Amino acid sequence: MRVLLLGYGKMGKVIERVATARNHVITARIDAHNQADMADMAETTPPTDRRPDVAIEFSQPDAAFANLRFCLEHGIPVVCGTTGWLGRKPEIEQLTQEKQGAFFYASNFSIGVNLFFRLNALLAKWMNAYPQYEVSVTEVHHTEKKDAPSGTALTLTEGLLAALKRKTAWTDQPAAAPHQIAVHSVREGNVPGTHTIQYDSAVDQITITHAAHSREGFALGAVLAAEWLVQQRQAGRHGVFGMEEMMDEK
Repeated sequence: MRVLLLGYGKMGKVIERVATARNHVITARIDAHNQADMADMAETTPPTDRRPDVAIEFSQPDAAFANLRFCLEHGIPVVCGTTGWLGRKPEIEQLTQEKQGAFFYASNFSIGVNLFFRLNALLAKWMNAYPQYEVSVTEVHHTEKKDAPSGTALTLTEGLLAALKRKTAWTDQPAAAPHQIAVHSVREGNVPGTHTIQYDSAVDQITITHAAHSREGFALGAVLAAEWLVQQRQAGRHGVFGMEEMMDEK
């Protein structure tokens, strides 16, 4: 599989290492310093030695939309893990349909985190019967992370809002009303990502936590998603995909 890396920071370098170990070829590494080189990726006639089978996009929030649009307009399937740009995600989804392209987005590509998403939704469904428990979300990340709350924290919160009937909104401040879920963001050290869902009552506390030990799990999930997306295109499928579709095949 020929892979175009869009974003070559710490995450991009780990993705490169994982992809290479799985015998894939990196056709180019694009970041803020060589953005103009992306034009070479659009070649559809010889020479095509840099034409990728798929792009993996882990850049910055201010670059993600343009990167994704370029891929879709030039028929390159694209996997995206950048967060902080999602206000424009509906535009990318519409472009995917217009171009009959393939776009795979996840707020977190870790297999463990995606199992955690499902556990979170199941526990929240059970907690409908126990309104004495107040729920909150806390995420801890490295100090270089640009967006807060993290995309993973927002996905977890969306799972809570969908399952907990007594909650209809979230806030990044202390909850001021019973219908709100407080989402706390902490930035410290070099933490890859820790997410905690906490239910507090007057007599006890229930906590579930996912703690990443390194970026390897995120990178492996992104490469697996790229492999899966290429398979979908080879099978003639197009559209907007995510981890749920890929994991359901398991």
